[in-house]
Amino acid sequence: MPEEAQRFDIRSNNLIMQAVEQLGYRVTVGDVATQAGLNVAEANQGLLALASDAGGHLQVADTGDILYLFPKNFQTILRNKYFQLRLQEWWKKVWGVLFYLIRISFGIFLIVSIALITITIIIIITTANSDRNSNSSGRSSHSSGGIGFFYFPDLLWYFSPNYNTRQKERRREKSEMNFFEAVFSFLFGDGNPNANLEERRWQEIATVIRNNRGAVVAEQIAPYLEDLGEGSAKDYEDYMLPVLTRFNGQPAVSPEGEIIYYFPELQISATNKHRQSASVYLEELPWRFSAATSGQILLSAGLGVLNFVGALILGRLLRDGVVAAQLGGLVAFVQGIYWLLLAYGIGFLGVPLVRYFWMKWRNQKIVARNRDRLGRARLLANANNYLQQKIAYAKQFAKEKVLGNKDLVYTTETDLLEQEVEQNDEEWQRRLQRGINDEE
Repeated sequence: MPEEAQRFDIRSNNLIMQAVEQLGYRVTVGDVATQAGLNVAEANQGLLALASDAGGHLQVADTGDILYLFPKNFQTILRNKYFQLRLQEWWKKVWGVLFYLIRISFGIFLIVSIALITITIIIIITTANSDRNSNSSGRSSHSSGGIGFFYFPDLLWYFSPNYNTRQKERRREKSEMNFFEAVFSFLFGDGNPNANLEERRWQEIATVIRNNRGAVVAEQIAPYLEDLGEGSAKDYEDYMLPVLTRFNGQPAVSPEGEIIYYFPELQISATNKHRQSASVYLEELPWRFSAATSGQILLSAGLGVLNFVGALILGRLLRDGVVAAQLGGLVAFVQGIYWLLLAYGIGFLGVPLVRYFWMKWRNQKIVARNRDRLGRARLLANANNYLQQKIAYAKQFAKEKVLGNKDLVYTTETDLLEQEVEQNDEEWQRRLQRGINDEE
């Protein structure tokens, strides 16, 4: 693999390949930086590496601007060319299966734990009752292990997925998860809803810049940023520095001392696109406790309680080690792993409880950040005279350049001699047309 492709980050490569496909396989650096939310340097480096590896072509306009043209099957070309990419595709499939097995294992262990505890309790109580029947009548009134067991059928029925009071609600709610997936979701949730927040942030910012034809003021970008700083850092708009660095922007100062920012690379495009929609501000999504239905969550919690209570009852019955020694077999085995079963029962209820309060704390932070960004968006929507003056000055730097085939002076698609012949022919046609027009 070429050195530039090796140095280039795999994740950025994937973003660039997706952007090229979404943009129709003919792109500029600015197009890709906007679509993928990458900085201009990364987009430029990645496009060069991708064009080299996938058989892409360079096109040069008469203004000196560069376009990249890729074959529509460039991903297939890459997969066939590099074993590493094929290995990544294989591992992605294998990991999907492994992760699914990990997810369902928690539900399987829960069912196995409940079954072991229940069967062991039945064996101990049945044996105890048999011993009492064969012993003296004075001991027959002793009810050592009966505590709680006869509640088990009721509990199992109550938490059963077929429990009649839950039937109607489950018909209204539908979940793509099966029971085992729902148990994992109840325990650990469904991942960070804002895992792609940074990608969304830079995509939104690039879209706003593009929609304003490459020239903006800081107030137009502020609704998408995290922290604007305090004091002089905020007044001098230091928070715009990462945006300038990422998209190779340049500041300019008006005669009144107002700062605006323009981005030459984002003013050039390979196609004439309509204005893209952008959200008013960057909204972080709140954490959800679980994507499972309320019925699945209740069932998971109920089985967790059942497992924990059963473990406590079993611990009481196994308190006398002689019982397990006498019965042997399954009872002895369960006694050997009892602390594992009890720890799982505690963790099964403790992990979701801790996660619930942690999630509430995180969501409060998210609400506060969303409120701040929404406030900046409202200030922009109700711009005062000073802000309107800044935006008006920024429009003086706004421009948009679309590079079509007629603007090309060079492309790697065809031989250089053929291109010179075509250009000479086009020039001759233009002169001939001008001559005809002059005679008329």
